[in-house]
Amino acid sequence: MRRPVKNRKQPQPDEVYGSFKVAKLINYVMERGKKDTAQKIVYMVMEELKKEGDPVAVLEEALDKASPTVEVRSRRVGGANYQVPREVNPARRLALGMRWIVEAAEGTKGKPMNESLLAEIRAAYKGEGSAVSKKETTHRMAEANKAFAHFAW
Repeated sequence: MRRPVKNRKQPQPDEVYGSFKVAKLINYVMERGKKDTAQKIVYMVMEELKKEGDPVAVLEEALDKASPTVEVRSRRVGGANYQVPREVNPARRLALGMRWIVEAAEGTKGKPMNESLLAEIRAAYKGEGSAVSKKETTHRMAEANKAFAHFAW
């Protein structure tokens, strides 16, 4: 029997841009409950993105290019584990895209977080960077395991 669908709480839109995605990005950047610090980092990045046009549109485009549409999930059938390709739920898609961008920015050592996050968002906007390559790797794995799609549940 399937689990009931959870009603997940959405964060309030942020006060500067009025965007849910910017508010979620702040929450992904936040460490140890220091939301004020996370807001300063994200707003510095958004100020720099203003030079390229609407910063919220640039962020949404970067997230779209870094978010996977399919992923592989492990499924046990008759004693064997198969990597079954599945379509990604839109909420999970956004979460994965943001997580990959923030993790890639955190992985850049020797630079302040706002600079590395800005660089990663710009790279994703251009269709490059480690978050986009992670998405492409996920898509390649799903393509390679397309033969097991009939095991999807």
